[in-house]
Amino acid sequence: MRLAYQGEPGAYSEAAALVYGGPQAETLPCMTFDEVFEAVVKKKATHGVVPLENSIGGTIHRNYDLLLEHDLAITGEVELDVVHCLQALPGTKLSDVKVVYSHPQALAQCERYLRRLGVNVEAVYDTAGGAKLVSEGKMVGAAALASRRAADVFGLEVLQEAVQDYEFNITRFAIIGGAVPTDGNKTTIVFALPSTPGALWKALSVFALRDINLSKLESRPIRGRPWEYLFYVEVDARRDDAPCARALMHLAEFAKWVRVLGTYKGFERPKTGSP
Repeated sequence: MRLAYQGEPGAYSEAAALVYGGPQAETLPCMTFDEVFEAVVKKKATHGVVPLENSIGGTIHRNYDLLLEHDLAITGEVELDVVHCLQALPGTKLSDVKVVYSHPQALAQCERYLRRLGVNVEAVYDTAGGAKLVSEGKMVGAAALASRRAADVFGLEVLQEAVQDYEFNITRFAIIGGAVPTDGNKTTIVFALPSTPGALWKALSVFALRDINLSKLESRPIRGRPWEYLFYVEVDARRDDAPCARALMHLAEFAKWVRVLGTYKGFERPKTGSP
């Protein structure tokens, strides 16, 4: 198993890859999400790991677009607790920090903290990439928002830990490529509808009438066709379960088109506390 991910070593996507593949799994860092998909298509990696949604910052829209552009199925899911650490060159004091580098999603997840800190922010391609930039550039008065592992990898000192605006900061990752699991219990679907009254209600009713739960609904613009939209839906069912299969056939009767992006096993967060 070789898992491609976007970012530098120490990125949260790398951590998600190791959760899925195990601590001994081989990983392949990529500069962009596009390169992650390309690595799987060209068989440079067996799987790709891409973030889809953060509980604070919201959806990573680019990866939904890339799922549609490529013939790669979602075969797994990982949820990762994201703990941002403000990190800088050793010896830096918190009062010395004037600018903070990180990925736009991380900056959004720490917006209130950064405002209170009174610093300038600069968006870069990756959280760990921000740590690398500060470290390799010997940037005095600069800091990065990244994981504690990124600080270890690039020799930075953690000034403050867990600086995200909300305690529960979770990113959900999709695993693309590899074999379709036999124990899948979740399916992602994308479809387009005619612009007619009640079209979306009719589309969602095919699941409601069969007691199939929707865990996510997302709309995205259709590129090159202003004010027309795609709808991404996640349902808690296998595509080949009889109720789900009938729902998809029903949906296809009035949707412009329907595509199943994958059936996979939804991530189960470890239970805490006493039974």
